[in-house]
Amino acid sequence: MEMDAAAFEELVIDELDRLPDDMVEGLDNVAFVVEDRPEDGSLDLLGLYDGLALTERTQYGMGELPDRIVVYREPHLAACDDEDELRDEVHTTLVHEIAHFYGIDDEQLHELGWA
Repeated sequence: MEMDAAAFEELVIDELDRLPDDMVEGLDNVAFVVEDRPEDGSLDLLGLYDGLALTERTQYGMGELPDRIVVYREPHLAACDDEDELRDEVHTTLVHEIAHFYGIDDEQLHELGWA
């Protein structure tokens, strides 16, 4: 599947807007970023939470750099055959990475069907 960077970013924004309010309201100081690929150039990783989970924070105050949730465009496009499948995969990736922000690990996500 092919989609340019601008169109993919719009799709990610659209899927982010579709998430339940109670899931995104608690996202304090989090930046969502779209990148082409992970640093290692692989197509294996769809997204990444880069930050400190709420459950691990002791002192967190003003002046902290934002946590980042990264969605990788090329791995998503390689994994999907059409736009509906792409939207579903982006949605799953967003939920998965947001869950890491809230301190839910991969094992728990697997049990819940989100990994």
